[in-house]
Amino acid sequence: MRIIAIANQKGGVGKTTTTINLGAALAEQGKRVLLVDLDPQGNTSTGLGIPADARKNTSYDLLLGDSAPDPIAVGLGAGQLWLIPANTDLASADIELHAHEKRSFLLHDALRHMGPDAGDFDYILIDCPPSLNLLTVNAMVAAHAVLVPLQAEFYALEGLSQLMMTIREVRTKANPGLRIEGVVLTMADMRNRLSQQVEADVRQTLGDLVFQSVIPRNVRISEAPSYAQTILDYDPLSKGSQAYRALALEVLARHEGTR
Repeated sequence: MRIIAIANQKGGVGKTTTTINLGAALAEQGKRVLLVDLDPQGNTSTGLGIPADARKNTSYDLLLGDSAPDPIAVGLGAGQLWLIPANTDLASADIELHAHEKRSFLLHDALRHMGPDAGDFDYILIDCPPSLNLLTVNAMVAAHAVLVPLQAEFYALEGLSQLMMTIREVRTKANPGLRIEGVVLTMADMRNRLSQQVEADVRQTLGDLVFQSVIPRNVRISEAPSYAQTILDYDPLSKGSQAYRALALEVLARHEGTR
């Protein structure tokens, strides 16, 4: 089982979109994937068609309740993709976590004590909130690696140093095995010279950390959540689907030796 936190403290860079569609692309490759919605906005849950009133057990219960992931996870599609949803209860979780003795390790412990009915997941993808709070720290402590979506815009690299500092701090104090899975450029329009320049700058600065796959600015990707579908289900032949399939293959290649 490989746990990947999808994080960036900037909002609107494609964290949720990447969590949903990378998860779907990995499931398409035959992997059993669990998505954990750790954002109080619950956009991953909404984007996959789980209405707010149907989220009886959530990631809040996983963190601060007595529930293991197996009774919380909701099966999606053909049985390869699962979701632990979120709701607004998570908005108060950060305050409650501060008072907890193991406040940074709650998600780590919960994900590693799954009940026997949960089965074996090949991948767990955690959609982090757009801030470097205790929820994000919990995700990083629980994870083997952090995947960073980076919007192809002028201020793309701004704030990235703060995220890297947080990753280093978590590595030093709580999770020495934490690695950077990679940086994926999102919302790129390669007809635009600015996007091309941003990509060149990011690759020059970060080198091999940057995935070769680039997620395009694609209207079909934006439309898919309104139909409660992944882009692979909504438009399997779109450029967005092709990009997320390519990203999934790169993720697999980085630690499974596949192409």
